[in-house]
Amino acid sequence: MGRRKQSIKIKMEFINLKVRHQLIGDRISNSLQKVMNHGRFILGPEVEELEKKLAEYTGSKNCVSVSSGTDSLLIALMALGVGAGDEVITVPYTWISTAEVITLLGAKPVFVDICSDTWNMDETQLENAITSKTKAIMPVSIYGQCSDMDSINSTAKKYDLPVIEDAAQSFGATYKGRKSCNLSTIGSTSFFPSKPLGCYGDGGALFTDDDELAEKFRWIRVHGQKRKHHHPILGLNGRLDTMQAAILLEILKVFPDEVLKRDSLGCNYNSKLDGFDFFETPVVKPSNTSVFAQYTILSSKRDFIQKRLKQKGIPSVSYYSSPLHLQPVFKSLGYKKGDFKVAEKVSNQCLSLPMSPYLKKDEQDRVIDAIISLSIGFIR
Repeated sequence: MGRRKQSIKIKMEFINLKVRHQLIGDRISNSLQKVMNHGRFILGPEVEELEKKLAEYTGSKNCVSVSSGTDSLLIALMALGVGAGDEVITVPYTWISTAEVITLLGAKPVFVDICSDTWNMDETQLENAITSKTKAIMPVSIYGQCSDMDSINSTAKKYDLPVIEDAAQSFGATYKGRKSCNLSTIGSTSFFPSKPLGCYGDGGALFTDDDELAEKFRWIRVHGQKRKHHHPILGLNGRLDTMQAAILLEILKVFPDEVLKRDSLGCNYNSKLDGFDFFETPVVKPSNTSVFAQYTILSSKRDFIQKRLKQKGIPSVSYYSSPLHLQPVFKSLGYKKGDFKVAEKVSNQCLSLPMSPYLKKDEQDRVIDAIISLSIGFIR
């Protein structure tokens, strides 16, 4: 009696965080040893060095490192004086931190819908959302691509409002030749491990050309302390620790090459998957580059695709599958289903495929072949 053949499913990493460490792990270990030798574990010299290099990379005048991407948004709003009774305009298709920090300060998130192609803030709807209570505008550079920042900044300037770019996913991307995080009043990013520039824990940074705002960021991240035992404003414990700064300094050396790899992989996905009715591929505007923090497609058959990919050993993730205006925690805002139709469609259909700078060609080909075969098979 013959033995039945068993199909071998080789499990693939969704985001492979180990390959980079295999490449530069020795350098990271040496840098961490230096930190342990000098013993300045909080606001050590590596923190200041990292801030200088990040400012140079973005072209921003000031960079202030902080404890996480969420804290960077919170500190930005605190520095702008956002509080009870204020409104901050943002989008419903994003991670909860974007609206969470607004609410934590007693302010109200006001949502505007997203564009049907880039899935970023629809700048044409922005002006109608501005009221006398609006204190700031917070567009999100989703999945690695910047919003139409010139248009957003122009509207903001008309009403004398600051703009905070939530660039947690777009560090390294460009908009009209300028780097993300240096496109508005404040740029905010995250160094969570899976982000384009990720550390080995939590971390984040703020960027601004406004020296006064930068100084407030520095005070707020150490409990509102201007100098020792002198606290002119309220703050929090929001510092980036020295070990994470040391790690990021080493990763930053290979980061430009990783950005190129991300662009190549994202463009290859698009070129091979574009044109199928079964799903939509992401659109990168001609004026933009994307770092493809995630490579995301849309499909009304998302659950079918995800299930079949899993059977083939290919991971996928449905990010933000419930938009913020429909989250129970924001029920008091009074929004209902149908208020933001594009955000709801994207939430219902989004599926992110394996993506990292070190995704191998044969791995990407395997994902592409699986998606195309599912598309053809479903149509038949």
